[in-house]
Amino acid sequence: MTATADGIGVLGSAAFTAARDAARGRLLAARDGDHWTGRLSSSALSTATAMAALRIVDGHTRDGRHVERMSRGATWLRDRQLADGSWGDTPASPGNLPTTILCWSVLAAFDEDAARAGGGRPYEDAVTRGAEWIGRASGGTDPATLVAALERLYGADRTFSVPILVHAAVCGRLGDPAARSTWSLVPQLPFELAALPRSWFHLVDMQVVSYALPALVAIGQVRHARAPGAFPLRQLRDLAVAPTLRTLTDIQPPGGGFLEATPLTSFVTMSLAAMGRAGHPVAVRGVRFLVASQRADGSWPIDTNLATWCTTLAVGALDAGNRGLTATLGPGERGAIRDWLLGQQWTRIHPATRAAPGGWAWTDLDGGVPDADDTSGAVLALACLSRADGGSPAAAVREAAQGGIRWLTNLANRDGGIPTFCRGWGRLPFDTSCPDITAHFLAAAAAWEKVPGVADAQGTTRAIAAATRYLDATRRVDGAWWPLWFGNQEHPDQANPVYGTARVVRACRDPLGAAWLLAAQAADGSVPSAPGLPATIEETAVAVEALAVMAESAADATLRDRAREGAARGVAWLLERTDGGRVFPAAPIGLYFARLWYDEELYPLVFTVAALERAARCGVSRA
Repeated sequence: MTATADGIGVLGSAAFTAARDAARGRLLAARDGDHWTGRLSSSALSTATAMAALRIVDGHTRDGRHVERMSRGATWLRDRQLADGSWGDTPASPGNLPTTILCWSVLAAFDEDAARAGGGRPYEDAVTRGAEWIGRASGGTDPATLVAALERLYGADRTFSVPILVHAAVCGRLGDPAARSTWSLVPQLPFELAALPRSWFHLVDMQVVSYALPALVAIGQVRHARAPGAFPLRQLRDLAVAPTLRTLTDIQPPGGGFLEATPLTSFVTMSLAAMGRAGHPVAVRGVRFLVASQRADGSWPIDTNLATWCTTLAVGALDAGNRGLTATLGPGERGAIRDWLLGQQWTRIHPATRAAPGGWAWTDLDGGVPDADDTSGAVLALACLSRADGGSPAAAVREAAQGGIRWLTNLANRDGGIPTFCRGWGRLPFDTSCPDITAHFLAAAAAWEKVPGVADAQGTTRAIAAATRYLDATRRVDGAWWPLWFGNQEHPDQANPVYGTARVVRACRDPLGAAWLLAAQAADGSVPSAPGLPATIEETAVAVEALAVMAESAADATLRDRAREGAARGVAWLLERTDGGRVFPAAPIGLYFARLWYDEELYPLVFTVAALERAARCGVSRA
């Protein structure tokens, strides 16, 4: 079908009904029993770091147990090199310097290994083209130039720049991996600070963000072991080695994967192996995680899964329609999902971040860490499920929701905004306040405001008022908000104002934000993050959902009409782009730790279902 400029061709049409049913059916079919798991894109960066970790471990054990697996990874990397010689974070991403350095480093090491073993140079062309691209991007591939290029790129935040240099060092790109001069090029991270009480962290000059504590310890230790500093720091750090290794052991999850993240686990594992501790329990468990995480095609994803996040998104999308969840899920199915979500709530202090009980992580696996976005999502999903069941929510559900809202309230920063993980570190990404996460908290609290004893505490009331003031203060001059965890690779600032603004509008019914979305809408009905950029299903869908909310609830009649028309035009575009609700290509709009791009196959589907369900509910369609 062809979308018309004003969307009239789809309003109340059979095509809309068919697309809505098809998309909803696909989402229901994607459910894994009592939850949704999703599938993250394969990652060149993850594949490169995992290969480097396994290679150096094999170099110490000398048993060659990972040769075949590393060979599959190297072939995958070689085949995913872009035409210009670079690598991007995902197969659909443009090349960037950090990922290209990581891929080039490990393929160069593997190529040299093959030559020494008499197997020729199977990766020579890829290595040469990668080096040429790095030379054009940074000025050269000599060690000093690489170090300077990464310093320019990351500035004072060493969360990712130092791990990249460690990776390059173990792969021989900074010189002889056994030479002190090589390791002297790697900045020393203050791993000794990990021996301090966690409550002191905000008082010292932490050079990494909170989630990167494992890398701080392991990378700081390998630098100290290979190129120790001068007196008295050398002696101080010698004393800190044993206690911080115990800390590293204590915070490693049973499954071995720190945050379920392949890069972080790889950096820790390769660092331990590079300092002669390949047999340390942390390294052994890290290798076990990496082996289990590799995909059949030889690649690794950036993280194992976003099961909790995907599940709460799916519940919210299915609940957006006229009859809510009762139209799509039976009582038994809703109960199973509810019980699964209740089982994901953390009921003890998290060993890595010291987060209090009451929050939810993004995954159902033991490497997850409680965070604000997933906690808000779970609290909202429990409200949707309880509303579908009718009557008063069960005591266990009320207690879980109350604990989640209390957890979010206590997380709020001094500016009133909600950060991702930890309150109090606050100067580097992911520990600072974020508009869309703050709006998510407001939506979660509002969902329980009429249930006595859940969201009506005095502290929550103050937090809601402070969060509202924070959103008012962080609105950009043009009326938009920028999110933290989502971006657009084509945007000049790699920002995604459509996602950030749509989430605030959905939660707060903000008229200025809605006006921004309408102004951003292209002539074809899509909503790109900046004029002239390629539109994505994900961005247009979240904008349509937000506009449909405003078409239903805006106080101003003119805005309601404009929002309804904008939502209709967006619906027409979505129907065409998804082939009537049957095709949902994912775009890499997700931003992972250290601003690494990923795509999630459920995002375009679940966002489209939410958009179509909300559009039907507000009268955009008469279906």
